[in-house]
Amino acid sequence: MFENVLYSPWRMKYILAEKNNSCIFCLPQEQDAEHFVVHRSEHSFVILNLFPYNNGHLMVVPLRHVALLGDLSIEETANLFALVRRTEIVLRKIYHPEGINVGINIGKAAGAGIDDHLHIHLIPRWEGDTNFMTSVSGTRVIPEDFTKTYQVLKAGFDNEECK
Repeated sequence: MFENVLYSPWRMKYILAEKNNSCIFCLPQEQDAEHFVVHRSEHSFVILNLFPYNNGHLMVVPLRHVALLGDLSIEETANLFALVRRTEIVLRKIYHPEGINVGINIGKAAGAGIDDHLHIHLIPRWEGDTNFMTSVSGTRVIPEDFTKTYQVLKAGFDNEECK
């Protein structure tokens, strides 16, 4: 009857949280640690994905609430992609992935889960990182605690060598 049960008590906080219609990416800077924001630049920020495909899955998000790349100014676009570049450098320095998926889903039809606030995913990849848990049961195994991931990546962004 219950052959595919996955115990994940950490999700109870999410289930019981008061729901509102505010944007999950429109965050006050004073709550960065609470929301796992690892770095901010002039027009963008980097945040951990709370539902990662792999360890170290990050998103780069413009500060301004826009749905389309074309809605950003040239300056905002340059800042956003400079931060994508820096995020790749930090991920390579910290986790030594063999590859990185970089993706933008613009609109629901393109697979955007949050379609009204543009964001760019960076997902570290390693040969064989899709193991039997993912292939057989559709379950992802993330080997590092979020708090540890946050601390390690925040330190990476603070490191002068990762600029």
